[in-house]
Amino acid sequence: MERLSYIDEHARSVDANRDRTWKALLEVVCKDPADPRTVPTGFVLDSAEEPSRLALKGRHWFSRYALVFELDDEGPSTTRVRARSWADFPGPHGRVYKALVIGSGGHKVVVRNMLRRIAAAA
Repeated sequence: MERLSYIDEHARSVDANRDRTWKALLEVVCKDPADPRTVPTGFVLDSAEEPSRLALKGRHWFSRYALVFELDDEGPSTTRVRARSWADFPGPHGRVYKALVIGSGGHKVVVRNMLRRIAAAA
């Protein structure tokens, strides 16, 4: 992963083992849950280490970014899902874009919603 500035981390406990949580993660994040390369528009797959880590990255004119999901066992049937974000927003347009995406709280809402959807799918 390219060296980017840390943005934030959000986490949620899921009432399912790590294998089931991994499948739920792929159901929520990927267009085709059988293929981790089918990530959302704007991202490409950086790495997929079943059943513990899914790393996405992307870039466009106003930013370079990464979103990494990590799954850790909390117990025999509970998994902790963490979503960590990194990004850089170069130039004046990048600063405006950062204010819109990060400063508005929109990023936080989207990531927490994804974690809720993963927990529900598991």
